[in-house]
Amino acid sequence: MQKAKAARRNRSDSQIGAQPQLLAEPRRMRILEWLQEEGSARVRDLSAAFGVSEATIRQDLERLDNDGFITREHGGAYLRSIPQQVQSMSLQHVQNMEKKKAIGAAAALVSDHDTLIIDSGTTTTQFAENLKVRQELNIITNALNIALILGAIPTNTVHMPAGQFKAPTLSLSGEKSVEFFVGIYAQKLFLATAGVSFDVGLTYPAIGDIYVKRAMIKSASHVYLLADSTKIGRVSFSALGGVEMVNTLITDEGISDADRSLFEQRGVEVLIAR
Repeated sequence: MQKAKAARRNRSDSQIGAQPQLLAEPRRMRILEWLQEEGSARVRDLSAAFGVSEATIRQDLERLDNDGFITREHGGAYLRSIPQQVQSMSLQHVQNMEKKKAIGAAAALVSDHDTLIIDSGTTTTQFAENLKVRQELNIITNALNIALILGAIPTNTVHMPAGQFKAPTLSLSGEKSVEFFVGIYAQKLFLATAGVSFDVGLTYPAIGDIYVKRAMIKSASHVYLLADSTKIGRVSFSALGGVEMVNTLITDEGISDADRSLFEQRGVEVLIAR
């Protein structure tokens, strides 16, 4: 199993890079997704990532500013809703919450005394809420809100990596976060994603978290992907690696029989939350 996991990781190493040039509207939506993940961005970084001029990026940011999503600043922009989100400890992506709440029942896969890694995200937050009935868990998470949810249970032990705080996801990321996972061993990882495609694999709105998620996968014996059915077939900005990096997909009843079969053909167990 360890050799197979290593091969899966190696195949993913070349999958981060600049996107092919997009039309204006799809590009603006990808930029907004980036900001909803990272909180802020520099013009020069967006220009390099999307393969267009800085002047074009400035025009995109101006449009997003006019539409009320972001606030432009010298050399970049930031998400307008950040202060309210941080004060209320709320997350950005709240679509399909009924599906995410159903997937949260995957907490039944966790036993008292387990050692878990829990990724940041709205679906993993629902999962964490369902873990309140468990006792004496050893939890590693990069999500501040999840640490507060599970750290409030006296018998739990919660560990968090160092790193840069990302307001939209209430999480920690960056090189220091990656270093934290060296030498860490967990029985189970519950991983989030923005999209999962059979052609591209697991994808995310921005590059920043890719290396942290790889470090999480390396530290876990079994990888569970928590993804509602609307994310199947969706492709976001940066690729983590193929679906084979995952041992088990936990999704909702919206998954098609054809997609379920394709996951199983690739060695991924599929569990349907009901």
